Amino acid sequence: MARIKRRAADSRTSVTAFIEDAVREALTRHGKRARAVQVELRTYGEKGLQPGVDLDDSVALLDAMGEV
Repeated sequence: MARIKRRAADSRTSVTAFIEDAVREALTRHGKRARAVQVELRTYGEKGLQPGVDLDDSVALLDAMGEV
């Protein structure tokens, strides 16, 4: 909240107006986002993915690779 207050003061606007602008911008950006493209992930070899690995969970993937 302190950052929002500073940014609002820097732009000489109220906190409410600053938040309204930020939400409006986020909604506009979200509306222009392209639809997700279905991607087929191919695995090689007979084993495929390791049990318990979720490709949608980047933290779990890094942990499985020993990078965390």
